[in-house]
Amino acid sequence: MDLHSNLTAAVIAYEGIQYQHLSPQVMSENQLEWLGEHLRILSGFYGVLRPFDGVVPYRLEMQARLAVGDAQNLYEYWGDALARSLARNANTVVNLASVEYAKAVLPWAEKTGLSVLTCVFGELREGRFVQKATEAKAARGTFVRWCAERDADDLNELRAFDERGYALDESRSSADKLVFVR
Repeated sequence: MDLHSNLTAAVIAYEGIQYQHLSPQVMSENQLEWLGEHLRILSGFYGVLRPFDGVVPYRLEMQARLAVGDAQNLYEYWGDALARSLARNANTVVNLASVEYAKAVLPWAEKTGLSVLTCVFGELREGRFVQKATEAKAARGTFVRWCAERDADDLNELRAFDERGYALDESRSSADKLVFVR
């Protein structure tokens, strides 16, 4: 039996809203190369994945109450390993993860020398910034696709994101957070 015959590229295997809006199936070769160089996927099962790493499709959320060995949950199991893995290949990462997945990296980022720029997407309701989960997922996927389409390789380029009615809100943004509002 060929163990690799059941593997699917991670960016294709994951079918959530953000991956639907990322739309890797319709990307050009150059855009797919950009994904391979720039995108990393956090997995509760596999750890840090490159987009074309082979995975067996599965369903396991990072916040699942799953004891693994001496660890009571996946956050304890992974500890600082995900942050260390990211820090080996980059000084700065653009965080487009959900809060649940970001919690697996952010507590250890500074200790591993990793600088993090978090992008958030929301709307203003009665003067308050509000994130809607489904729309934020769609925006994150669209953001990655937009970056690949532009071959973005400078953090300043990210400020120009303007898809799905979003625009950067400078007054809500900071050195470590870009806030996009629609």
